[in-house]
Amino acid sequence: MSELIFKGVHKRYGDNPYTIRDVNLHIEDGEFCVFVGPSGCGKSTLLRMVAGLEDITSGELQIDGKRVNEAAPSERGVSMVFQSYALYPHMTVYENMAFGLKVAKTNADTVDQKVRHAAKVLQLEPLLERLPKELSGGQRQRVAIGRAIVREPGIFLFDEPLSNLDAALRVKTRIEIARLHKDIGTASMIYVTHDQVEAMTLADKILLLNSGEAVQRDGSVAQCGAPLELYHFPVNKFVAGFIGSPKMNFIDAVLEQAEPEHATVQMGDKSIKVRINAVGQPKGTKLEIGIRPEHTVLVEQDGDNVVQGTVEFIEKLGEASYLYVSVKGAEDTVTVRQSGDTTYAVGNTVSIFLKPEVLHAFKQDDGRACARTIREDSVKDSLFLAGVSGSVLTNNFQTQN
Repeated sequence: MSELIFKGVHKRYGDNPYTIRDVNLHIEDGEFCVFVGPSGCGKSTLLRMVAGLEDITSGELQIDGKRVNEAAPSERGVSMVFQSYALYPHMTVYENMAFGLKVAKTNADTVDQKVRHAAKVLQLEPLLERLPKELSGGQRQRVAIGRAIVREPGIFLFDEPLSNLDAALRVKTRIEIARLHKDIGTASMIYVTHDQVEAMTLADKILLLNSGEAVQRDGSVAQCGAPLELYHFPVNKFVAGFIGSPKMNFIDAVLEQAEPEHATVQMGDKSIKVRINAVGQPKGTKLEIGIRPEHTVLVEQDGDNVVQGTVEFIEKLGEASYLYVSVKGAEDTVTVRQSGDTTYAVGNTVSIFLKPEVLHAFKQDDGRACARTIREDSVKDSLFLAGVSGSVLTNNFQTQN
């Protein structure tokens, strides 16, 4: 087992802007942490700094309480699985998995024992004598993972391991990686992806990284926490829009009245109640109200907390239908999810109920979130509750102003 700590870690190349800026992170023994973010945010760079393949410009990286900034990759107790598999084409599966141990002059019996144990865990036993060219993409990725397992590292590093697989194989291999983490139990895992669905399904903890100007302004870390903490309590509009698929809808509004448990905003010609704490903010503060497609509800007629719009496009997926609705003041068409089929057609006027408890609010000037006033126990998920620790349930809207 290995504990990993980042203390004020920075990375820049020459005099260029920071690629990684001020990362502070604690990954506990046996934890599965996913680095996620848009392309160019530095998530692979951060992973390579853990592996020892990139130098740290400033700050400190600790593994098991020891500074490893200057340590060679072989001295860190980590093992890396690359996006491209990196298998030797002329070696069998067995030989690929055994290669690192043989280079380290490990006893032949020990090598055989470890390779066969890893092959059993990954269901590779029937494939041990095959060459990589005789394997499917998913099987090759399992061989790459097996090569990492036999080294028995304290930390596994996965650099977008599923990006070369088709959709069906990605789901299957994702489940296998989750099962592997459960079976091994003692090793920490860091997993890099741009796919927030992978992040939500695999992680104990998500590190969502900023990109572009936000890195120089606010640092690399947009938010870190349990998956459902980021889903239910994003700290800003960027986090809210990145986590969740389809992405959150945003509609312009103006603060009318603020009370400790809720606020009233003007959205077009409608007054909308939102469960946020905006006490201390002046009337007229410009906000963006966020609602996820899965939290929208279509109703028969206009009423309290209802906005109306025109259906512009419909996607029918079988298990659900997505209606793309033109609503005044919305950043884009508002996406509405309906279970199963839908009776609505393009051109219909629809009424969308915005339940106060599921709404989010963000300041238009800087994108920061208003503190939601729903209770922790309103979200029935033990993983979420374990990761909250009150950071975004307190009045961050007031303290950040």
